Amino acid sequence: QVELVESGGGSVQQGGSLRLACKASRSIRAYCMAWFRQAPGKQREGVAAIDSDGDTSYAASVEGRFTISRDNAKNTLYLQMDSLKPEDTGMYYCAAEGVGLDPASFGYWGQGTRVTVSS
Repeated sequence: QVELVESGGGSVQQGGSLRLACKASRSIRAYCMAWFRQAPGKQREGVAAIDSDGDTSYAASVEGRFTISRDNAKNTLYLQMDSLKPEDTGMYYCAAEGVGLDPASFGYWGQGTRVTVSS
């Protein structure tokens, strides 16, 4: 069992930046970790994932603007979000122990942190 707590969400203007963090209750070293988001009225979608070797994958909509990283010593996952757009608005969730960007494969989820981007 691992508990995940997200932080760093907020409201920004288009073009701005935010850095999300996800603190785990124990070691995440062996896990594939990922960020997902859900906009109002839409399904949850994968944003970025990083496996235990540090290999990353991104949704096409965020490629080149978002960067996922992990600090295993701090049991923490990060998502650096730059050049934010209004369509990036939503609740952002951290997830652990899954595969790629498939939400159905992940076993552990945080409660989410809200991101709002205004035009």
